[in-house]
Amino acid sequence: MKKSLIALAVLAAAGAASAQSSVTLFGVVDAAVTVGKGSIADRTRLASGSYQTSRIGFRGTEDLGGGMAASFWLEAGLNTDDGTFAATSTNNQASGTVAAPAGSSQGLTFSRRSTVSLSGNWGEVRLGRDYNPQFWNLTVFDPFGSVGTGTSLTHINAYGANPINGGGPYARGGGVNGLGVRSSNSIGYFLPRNLGGFYGQGQYFMGENLKNGAATEDDGTGVGVRVGYAAGPFNVAVAYQTTEFAAGDVKTANIGGQWDFGVAKLQAQYNRDRTVGQSYNSWLIGGLFPIGAGEIRASYSQLTSDAVGADPRARKIAVGYVHNLSKRTALYTTYARVSNGNGQSIALNASTTAANSSSSGFDFGVRHSF
Repeated sequence: MKKSLIALAVLAAAGAASAQSSVTLFGVVDAAVTVGKGSIADRTRLASGSYQTSRIGFRGTEDLGGGMAASFWLEAGLNTDDGTFAATSTNNQASGTVAAPAGSSQGLTFSRRSTVSLSGNWGEVRLGRDYNPQFWNLTVFDPFGSVGTGTSLTHINAYGANPINGGGPYARGGGVNGLGVRSSNSIGYFLPRNLGGFYGQGQYFMGENLKNGAATEDDGTGVGVRVGYAAGPFNVAVAYQTTEFAAGDVKTANIGGQWDFGVAKLQAQYNRDRTVGQSYNSWLIGGLFPIGAGEIRASYSQLTSDAVGADPRARKIAVGYVHNLSKRTALYTTYARVSNGNGQSIALNASTTAANSSSSGFDFGVRHSF
């Protein structure tokens, strides 16, 4: 049960003014035993967040009257396996993504989201660190979301796990804790919810570099937009994002959709990432199939690239099952296998595999939310 608190102990120092707003403490604690197998080296780990990313956060809303509201959201990524917190990126660039040194602790960072906003009948304006619009299509329309061994090749590639050319297009933006999933220093606008099924958002984010004429002064600065329509069982959205880098702008366009047949939810997505001298095309089809107290998840995804030589590519199948012990607690397991060709060497669950070889991954874990 989510706990609504009139005065949260950790915020008590803010004084009597904080009592005007209710504050909610929420979170997810997820841990899994994961196994990765590759042609070069295997790896077994206790990993954090293979079904849902572990997190802890605080959020609150104040009714300002006249349909207006002010709200805040502070959410930190948590590593369940070792108790540390996830790193963040301060400037949407690799230079701003600073993790703790090996063997030491990463301090509390609200790396997942830290925003303040005003909303009304006209929509919502949101300021701070927030999700990129284009990322939503990749996680909403993927049966495995964006974590675990089952997640799509699109996600694995984009944030730095692609060995071809030293990483995917968003590696220069800080990888998975940096640009691509979220952006710091952002200004966002969300359409109101009463538009007959239409929804959308726009975002502008800044790298905040010195304007000194350097070629890199606009690095980490960009814009994104997402527009969708959801009515009854149908949901579809398109998105676009462009980010400036002296080494080559990164541009992403994608589309995703879902149709809920009652007995199953079928999902699909297509994504294209481009930067100077290379492009990545990926797609996924999959579904969610409820069964008793649980749900079967399955997907097939494919990635092709013109980054090096003869069109390196990978194909991946994933299947999993989630069993709900209650509304807040679930057991889950996932198996995935990726086949590489034309020089590609993507590996699962932190294993390593040679070019043109396959890799497999297995997760078994428990998730508790509060």
